Amino acid sequence: MGQDSRPPKIRAQETTAKEILTQETTANEAPARQIQAPIVPPKDKPSAKDKTKTLIWLGEFTTRFSLRLRALALAGPPLLWLTLLLALPCLLLTGLAFTSRGPYGEIVFELTFDNLARLFGRTNFGWSPAFLYIIARSLWVALVTTVLCVLLAYPLTFHIATRPAKKRVYWLILLVVPFWTNVVVRAYAWLLILGPQMPPAQLSAALGLIRDGAPLYPGPLAVYLGMVSTFLPFMALPLYTSVERINWEILEAAKDLYGTRYMIFKQAILPQTRPGLAVGIIVTFVPAMAMFVVTDILGGAKSMLIGNLIQQQFAQARDWPFGAALSGALMFMTLLILAIFRYRQRPGERVGGGLFTGFR
Repeated sequence: MGQDSRPPKIRAQETTAKEILTQETTANEAPARQIQAPIVPPKDKPSAKDKTKTLIWLGEFTTRFSLRLRALALAGPPLLWLTLLLALPCLLLTGLAFTSRGPYGEIVFELTFDNLARLFGRTNFGWSPAFLYIIARSLWVALVTTVLCVLLAYPLTFHIATRPAKKRVYWLILLVVPFWTNVVVRAYAWLLILGPQMPPAQLSAALGLIRDGAPLYPGPLAVYLGMVSTFLPFMALPLYTSVERINWEILEAAKDLYGTRYMIFKQAILPQTRPGLAVGIIVTFVPAMAMFVVTDILGGAKSMLIGNLIQQQFAQARDWPFGAALSGALMFMTLLILAIFRYRQRPGERVGGGLFTGFR
């Protein structure tokens, strides 16, 4: 038998392949046995060797320590920004609520609960519910604004979602056009539209709703028109993202089962649009509760809301501690509303780690 003239590398590879084939054949012929590996408890903290261990992350070789540095570089600046410009001011405002006002408007750093007691109605002349009425009125205006925005946003978003794809862009541009102008400019534009020489006022005078030559402002109608025009995009845009993904076959099935319009909306449309509706309610109700520019201009400053009251305490009255207490009450109501949405959230409706994406 002659000597094999192939290179040693080729002979070694052939030998290794034969060994692997032999092992696989033996394993297939042997009786199947299940060998349970011992359960090793996870380590509490990664060791230094684990930090430098090479990993494959998104198609590249890296280490655990490098991934942490990358995450810190990405999340560090936003967290620092939120801490300095959101968390820290809120903490300072909360601490300011427990101080008092000096005789000349200065802040006296003495621990006191008089501002909280004043918020709940205690005055030098007894108990007065004036501030509680202002808070209740603010909640009512925000609630009515949110309900009106919901009633207008549903047909608007369905109209946009059923347009051809090329025309939807133009409708969405028209929807976000109000964001291009300041809210004060929009409020003064409503003053011109509701003026005595404009058709809405003249039509109302002809119907006997107002006297001749009178404008439609100040009043609740002007306030709600300004509030709805301001916050309708906040409601429509989140709702549109849900309406666009509606499964229309479910609606067709509900119609085939002779469902009424109410039942079709309740059983087929509302469950599919609930996440967008929840987000729209939150981003509409919360800022509407603190709005004071629109109510000041279109309401003639006749109805005091909590936003107007806070603005007066920090400006004309120079009572910063009581203004901080009012701001703290507003933040508490906001967190309470978010907590209610969180509690009412269905277990399977959290999308992408979001917090308040649905409710029962």
